[in-house]
Amino acid sequence: MKKIITAWVVVLALLPFTACKKEFLDKEPLDQYGEKAVWTDLALMETFVNNIYYEIPNGFTGKISIEMLCDEAMRVADRGAQNVTKSLVSPSDYSVFGSQIGLRRLTWDYIYRNIRACNLFLQEVAKNTYQDKALQDRLTGEVLFLRAYHYHTLAFMYGGFPLIDKAYDLSDDPLIGRNSFEECIKFIADDCDKAAALLPISHASANDLGRATKGAALALKARVLLYAASELYNNKTWTSGFAKPELVGYVSGDRTARWTAAKNAAKAVMDMKVYDLYKKTPSSGDDIVKNYTDIFLAKQTSEDIFVRFYITTSMETSETYNPGLHNSTNGYHGHGSNNPIGQAADDYDMKNGSRFDWNNPAHKADPYANRDPRFYANILYDGAHWRERPVDVQSLDPVGIIQTGLYQRADGTWKGGLDTRSSPIEDWNGTGSGYYRRKFIDPAYNPQYQVQESPWRYIRYSEILLSYAEACQELGEDTEARRVVNLIRSRVGMPDLAASGGADLREGIRHERRVELMFEGQRYFDIRRWMIAPKVMVDAQGIEIRYALGEAKPTYKAVIVQKRDWKDQSYFMPIRLEEMNKNDLLLQNPLY
Repeated sequence: MKKIITAWVVVLALLPFTACKKEFLDKEPLDQYGEKAVWTDLALMETFVNNIYYEIPNGFTGKISIEMLCDEAMRVADRGAQNVTKSLVSPSDYSVFGSQIGLRRLTWDYIYRNIRACNLFLQEVAKNTYQDKALQDRLTGEVLFLRAYHYHTLAFMYGGFPLIDKAYDLSDDPLIGRNSFEECIKFIADDCDKAAALLPISHASANDLGRATKGAALALKARVLLYAASELYNNKTWTSGFAKPELVGYVSGDRTARWTAAKNAAKAVMDMKVYDLYKKTPSSGDDIVKNYTDIFLAKQTSEDIFVRFYITTSMETSETYNPGLHNSTNGYHGHGSNNPIGQAADDYDMKNGSRFDWNNPAHKADPYANRDPRFYANILYDGAHWRERPVDVQSLDPVGIIQTGLYQRADGTWKGGLDTRSSPIEDWNGTGSGYYRRKFIDPAYNPQYQVQESPWRYIRYSEILLSYAEACQELGEDTEARRVVNLIRSRVGMPDLAASGGADLREGIRHERRVELMFEGQRYFDIRRWMIAPKVMVDAQGIEIRYALGEAKPTYKAVIVQKRDWKDQSYFMPIRLEEMNKNDLLLQNPLY
């Protein structure tokens, strides 16, 4: 009854205006653009497209990012992250996926808002003709790419989804069921092909850097086809009799053909000859650690395929871009949000290519010596030389060395180093694992007062090489797979893979992907598509380091720092209960 009364009040309120002149009612508002103006002006349409770009999730948005939800990192100030790492997410409780802005952008309802924007643009641009045909085509290509990007996120978070290629209006029936996973993957790949046909190889103007290119569209297709060929989407045994397995994977077809398509898609990017590994052949005397570190701090490199640039003019809020402040140690007045866990740190090999092993007495006595150079570029560990301490801390550490250990006092008690949770500087934001993230943090900036301007790299060339190598190996082309992976290893001074082929080479390629792309948003999906999540989503380890009084060297002990659990339902996200209630044609994902 209340709704009816409200509606009549609105109608009555409008009645006095019915006698007004039509031209009065037809006037455009002065503080906003009308719909007609937007779709007839390419400059305004470009601004509309910019907003769709903005909504693509990335690892710099907020303090909780996706690596904390897999076997890469943890967040001490939990905020619901453990609900994910313990497989407790449900249709009625999305945990951090519902509360943290960077993770909200990975969810069903948020993605569909952006899909609608893409469909609206494509619908309207087809109705008009424009003087600048080149710009029209470029923007159309960008939106096709953006729709493919948002849909690819939806596919690998949820499986098959309702394929919508138009902007619904009030007269349309919005209730639609989920398409098969196979149909969704084909749609995304087709959008990538259409986008690639319209997009330039590069942008002439610096103002357009960060926009999609032909290479970005082809690279996204390569990622999508690689994922789709993987075990999860070709294995129905885990679904426990799910009524429609076609929603979460393929139910027919040739898997070899799928691996071949993935290989060819990656090779298409390689054959463009536009991209290359950054400093792929280190020169004599090169600082290899710095070379690798610079990939993620430089404004542009030869590896960049799809990148988001940042320009900051003031300190940002905790919900937006500020990787230095979010992830620096508490001994530098950082927030210490993203702590690599012990399993991630331990997966960096020794410099000679052998595996690091706590059971090896030499490794245990000096665990941070002679490791893969990427270890030093990506992780801050106890004893690492870092930047100069803030002025108020310099008297306690004039050199700038990370301190995550405990020091024994003369009375036998222990005190924490400057970067621990019992730090004399700040104690609310210390690491829970004994490690901090080094990757993406520019030591040239003081994160307490300055915001760095490092880009986020959605897709870089190393990913393409790793995808190509993985597909080659799955097709039995071991020699070619090994050759390409060794290009990546050579760039950081690591020896060639020792694995001869078969399962050993598969594991070597997966391990290389693990360390090369760490913290870049891939691992959450990799452990699912390879179906290794039950093996790796175990209790998170950290390191306890003690400097005993009178001893020359510290002792190291691996400890459990966070309880975790895996349930197979977590291979996909559940569709929210409110979405299910609105649309009875939707079928919930398996095991929820």
